[in-house]
Amino acid sequence: MPDQPQSPHVPHAPYMTVLDTLTAEIRAGKYKAGEKIPSDAELVQRFGVARMTARRAVGVLRERGLVRTEWGRGTFVVGPGDQARENDQADD
Repeated sequence: MPDQPQSPHVPHAPYMTVLDTLTAEIRAGKYKAGEKIPSDAELVQRFGVARMTARRAVGVLRERGLVRTEWGRGTFVVGPGDQARENDQADD
């Protein structure tokens, strides 16, 4: 069944636009495992959203295990091996 076009009357939170786009780009290989994704400032500029909106989208990506954030360095795409290591550490 084809996707239904989204109704213009259905609310779509701005962070979801950022989240959906970054998720698609990660899955398509635009950002590979270990590569840095755009900073909050770059996402603000690209999508025309508030900084907290960009941060919320990245936070959801982190919750879903697609990225990891290193304080002072940035946010990086997680590879399959990274996810296994994080799960092992959580079990300790």
